[in-house]
Amino acid sequence: MTQADSTKPIMGFKLPFKMKVEPRVVDPPRWYSPMLSVIAVVVALMIGALVIWLGGGEPWKVYAHIARSSFGSVGVLSDTMVKAIPLMLVGLACSFAFRMRLWNIGAEGQFFLGAFGASMIVLLPVLPEEAPKWQFIIVMALSGMLFGALWGFVPGFLKAKFNVNEIISTLMMNYIAVEWNNFFIYAVWTEGGFQMSRMFQRNAWLPRLSDFAEAIPVFRGLTTHMGLLFAIVAAIILWLVLSKSQWGYEIRLIGDNPRAAEYAGISISKNVILVMLVSGALAGLAGMSEIAGVVHRLQGAISPGYGYTGIIIAWLAKLNPLAVILVSILFGALILAGREVQPSGVPTLIQGVIMVSLIAIDFFLRNRIRITRRVEE
Repeated sequence: MTQADSTKPIMGFKLPFKMKVEPRVVDPPRWYSPMLSVIAVVVALMIGALVIWLGGGEPWKVYAHIARSSFGSVGVLSDTMVKAIPLMLVGLACSFAFRMRLWNIGAEGQFFLGAFGASMIVLLPVLPEEAPKWQFIIVMALSGMLFGALWGFVPGFLKAKFNVNEIISTLMMNYIAVEWNNFFIYAVWTEGGFQMSRMFQRNAWLPRLSDFAEAIPVFRGLTTHMGLLFAIVAAIILWLVLSKSQWGYEIRLIGDNPRAAEYAGISISKNVILVMLVSGALAGLAGMSEIAGVVHRLQGAISPGYGYTGIIIAWLAKLNPLAVILVSILFGALILAGREVQPSGVPTLIQGVIMVSLIAIDFFLRNRIRITRRVEE
């Protein structure tokens, strides 16, 4: 059925054509969606350029500076990867849930709870201070994933059993997670009354490339840490699960056609809970990697909105786990180099415009515009 029709005359002048917006009956070609994603990024960059120009800057010089500051040398590329690692993991968390049309907006809170769970291993302490590094890495990763999964389980259970809107519940739980962390940072584990815990001992740090500089001199000064390995392995596993496994088929079917899935005997409630558990665990692993790989202490300012940026990354990657890795690197570059341009201005503007463009793109994926010549009545 036609949704819109440009048959009305404009200021007394009748156009020689008619434009109709119609729902798509056949899915668009596979290249169509990625092409629209590229257009969304281009539109965002053009709007960002316009804002820079209106502010008296030179857009192309600014963008060239961003590129040099993110990819201009091995050292800055390493720093870009550090910013991209948490984005990879939260992007994977969001894309996995979104594939089942389960709108997990709580990756930010799950990120903070993952950071708390990992820090707890050091600060309680759960392991003795002299425990070997590999024990700290394994136990901190498991604890971070467990706490993130628990924070995902609550809205998943409420959705499965009581049909509570997961957008509202996950969003509200973000604020609870932040304040939970703040209580322990300020009241329990504070160092000298400051808003941070004591520094973790070095055997509780994730290994960096620079740690292997004696054996491989080119790694000297490189800050990329083991969290990158976590993200790549997680992306490969998720891709295999979604594309090759029975469970992945069930997730895709529920996302595409819940009625057909129910008719086929697939338990939607069980899958809602399981998917939210896995999604929360991935976001929790992101919090653990940031705590153990970058800041090495529990503190409030550990996320510039990684959980929310992960939503944009998941949509831009079209929910493909492998594409999430590449898109996250681009956003990591935007965050890193954006600090030299305008920390809370242009980079955030570009992210926001990309999100709005992606929402507009969804309209064109579901509908098509037909232009036909007007037949004189």
